[in-house]
Amino acid sequence: MKNQKQYSFGIDVGGTTVKMGLFQTDGTLKDKWEIETRTQEEGKYILPDIAESIEAKLAEHKLNKEDIQGIGMGVPAPVNGQGVVQNTANIGWGYKEVRRELEELTNLCVRVANDANVAALGEMWLGGGQGYCNVVLVTLGTGVGGGIVVRGKDIIGENGAGGEIGHITVDPTEKEKCGCGRRGRLQKDDKASVLRNMELSAKTIFDAVKDGDDVAIEIAELFGEYLGLAFTMIATTVDPAVFVIGGGVSKAGPRLLDFIEKPYRENAFFANKEAKFELAKLGNDAGICGAAKLILD
Repeated sequence: MKNQKQYSFGIDVGGTTVKMGLFQTDGTLKDKWEIETRTQEEGKYILPDIAESIEAKLAEHKLNKEDIQGIGMGVPAPVNGQGVVQNTANIGWGYKEVRRELEELTNLCVRVANDANVAALGEMWLGGGQGYCNVVLVTLGTGVGGGIVVRGKDIIGENGAGGEIGHITVDPTEKEKCGCGRRGRLQKDDKASVLRNMELSAKTIFDAVKDGDDVAIEIAELFGEYLGLAFTMIATTVDPAVFVIGGGVSKAGPRLLDFIEKPYRENAFFANKEAKFELAKLGNDAGICGAAKLILD
């Protein structure tokens, strides 16, 4: 008998908003919207609010629950294979049986995973990693994060902490903890640089690189060496077909990849040297796309 379940919901829970999407099972985004993340009282309103919003969208689109494959959800925490979290950084939950609770609220099948791994699934399915089933997503922003997909499945691990690549140490001698990006290479010497008179960001640094600014080039090269080294460590473990680079720093564009790719290929194990490098394509929709894919697998 033909499967009549033609839709799925993708949910991306953040500290300020919950991003939500209604997808056809072929990946077509039918609708997307956001609701407030109500973190008060240990986040007890979050799942009921999600369930209520889903019910409203079903009514709006004149869909029955028999049309829905289920709900996939990414949350900002390690999530084990049973959809349980032990603690969350910014939404108020301690121990919480997320999958069970949301299934009881919606009477739909639910799968839950870490938000970064879910975003990696999204980029594999519909974004920069499309066409590959072994993908590493690296998000470069205020910090470094990411997720890993192997043979089309997100890595969970024993405690739900698989794929936490942002915790890899690439410089064990580093003593400073950078919170704003304003320390480091600019303090090493007094070379003239346009960067000394502007707000630092990936865009300003790489704009300066394009203009031939020596200090900007030094920063970009050091940045690339660290990332290239980290990627070789990841590659020897999971052997990805492609590294997908996202986050705010990726706005620097294709030039960014040149600084990472060179040190990577110089240091990678021979079997990993031909991994591809791509920029992420889904932006803020990566989470809902990956969450929808999560429930389809």
